[in-house]
Amino acid sequence: MGSALPPLTPGRLRLYSMKFCPFAQRTRLVLVHKNIPHEVINVNLKHKPKWLFEKNPKGLVPILEQDNRIVFESLICDEYLEDMYPEKPLRPSDPYIKARQNILEGYFEQVLRSLYSTMFTRNPEKKLRGRENLLKSLEIYETELEGKFYGGDEVGMLDFHLWPWIERIYTISHITGLEFSVEKFPKMNAWIQRMYQTPAVKATALPGEVHAAFLKSLMDRSPNYEIEVPASRL
Repeated sequence: MGSALPPLTPGRLRLYSMKFCPFAQRTRLVLVHKNIPHEVINVNLKHKPKWLFEKNPKGLVPILEQDNRIVFESLICDEYLEDMYPEKPLRPSDPYIKARQNILEGYFEQVLRSLYSTMFTRNPEKKLRGRENLLKSLEIYETELEGKFYGGDEVGMLDFHLWPWIERIYTISHITGLEFSVEKFPKMNAWIQRMYQTPAVKATALPGEVHAAFLKSLMDRSPNYEIEVPASRL
């Protein structure tokens, strides 16, 4: 079932990804930021190959593999990369700041629940309520943004962990109705523009029309993993 596993090259770091997966994008952002040599294998999650479950019993991406070492789950993959490649650190050294960032990462689960309940319901009342809950859940990120980035003056791990979903909310607001108004979120709007200027985001961000096309395929319950993306974003 599914495609054959491409042969591994000894010593080469491999990322199993999916072009439109926000969780995998988290790890791609870290890999690009740290300039870590790697290869990417995109997986069609509609027809999952048997070997995918041998690497992650959940059959999900991202997965990192190098020689006989396999790591999966986006947050764990990124912490692994931070420890293995300490150059260009993404985590703060101050324990309190790190703890506060961990709190914001944990709370983001609330944002995701509100986001997905809004995007995938066709009930107008539920959609409206979901939008209200989502905007409410994002207020803490507006309040906590005190510098250029959540990592301070330099982009950090929290920025990369939030970004994939903010990118999608921001670029397809005309479809979802989830709009980041400058009046309500002035600091986050400025942060979004700064994030678009970072090399990692430039290398991984997708155009709004691509996100919109994939979202439509999801809502139609027939995810299209073959939508074309810019070659530099594969």
